[in-house]
Amino acid sequence: MATIETDDHKSLREAVAALGKRHGPGSDPDQLWSDAGKLGYLGVNLPEEYGGGGGGISELSIVLEELGAAGCPLLMLVVSPAICGTVIARFGTEQQKQQWLPGLSDGTRRMAFGITEPDAGSNSHRITTTARKDGTDWLLTGRKVFISGVDIADATLIVGRTEDARTGRLKPCLFIVPRDTPGFTRRPIDMELNAAEKQFELVLDDVRLPADALVGDEDAGLLQLFAGLNPERVMTAAFAIGMGRHALTKAIGYARDRTVWNTPIGAHQAVAHPLAQAHIELELARLMMQKAAALYDAGDDMGAGEAANMAKYAAGEACVKAVDQAVHTLGGNGLTREYGLARLITAARVARIAPVSREMILNYVSHQTLGLPKSY
Repeated sequence: MATIETDDHKSLREAVAALGKRHGPGSDPDQLWSDAGKLGYLGVNLPEEYGGGGGGISELSIVLEELGAAGCPLLMLVVSPAICGTVIARFGTEQQKQQWLPGLSDGTRRMAFGITEPDAGSNSHRITTTARKDGTDWLLTGRKVFISGVDIADATLIVGRTEDARTGRLKPCLFIVPRDTPGFTRRPIDMELNAAEKQFELVLDDVRLPADALVGDEDAGLLQLFAGLNPERVMTAAFAIGMGRHALTKAIGYARDRTVWNTPIGAHQAVAHPLAQAHIELELARLMMQKAAALYDAGDDMGAGEAANMAKYAAGEACVKAVDQAVHTLGGNGLTREYGLARLITAARVARIAPVSREMILNYVSHQTLGLPKSY
């Protein structure tokens, strides 16, 4: 497996970095989304016949990482093209592909993704959102929490389970629920995190959907679900690496210019070495992210699952350390609005917590990779 980026990937990085530089921190995310869509960056992973770039998660992760490194990450990249676009491209009907993929590719349409539930947490086997047949229609009932961007999404891809699967093994089924569907309501969650994309609690009260709202097979099991969750983990790693790079760049610039006792503070090893270590850990996390993306794009879902979890874990840890060291390098200035690092202290923790906690990733690796017994 190649660990050196292709010339096409390098060119994509340079182009997206230039777009990110033009917008920068504090830019209008809707305008950036629109511009990225017009330039073809939002749909680089989607099939060409539906307006996409014909690439994969490898290319889309580059887009998110570079926008993050420029200080203007687009969280909905994780959700709309990476999860929803991938699932529809792999399992959707021809009608669903034609209806959704061109808009997801050019940014004129967005989708949210609803899996997390208040009583299930990280245990997706306890999903209680239920889909039951009513003639040819489906009726969905349940609740979801911490769902990003529902207010700006045209529809939400909801993960439920069929009525007869509630007491058996998890057989997730996925439904496209348009934003204004009767019985589908949302309530914003009051978050300390100040992000452009808001978090919502969703209630589905006998939401009636036509038969063609179902994506894929109602009995397909975990394959369809992880077709979206593995890209989600890779993209979360990209989000974290980009954020860590952004913080590190600010700290390096400050350490070069800030002079105390006639010497730039970056000349002192107590300042320089932690920054170098943060850079190394971000680079290592990127290598694992690239491996996970390459495995997924090659169709190795099992291999991608392990690598995507490890990439997300490594990137989350590297991001938190990079942000913490960047703030510490700037001292009091690291907490000012002028330098824009303090807001990253909270944001960096997201990569440790969502979409799956680092502890659950350690569980996954200990059980699936090391073959150790479960404690639950």
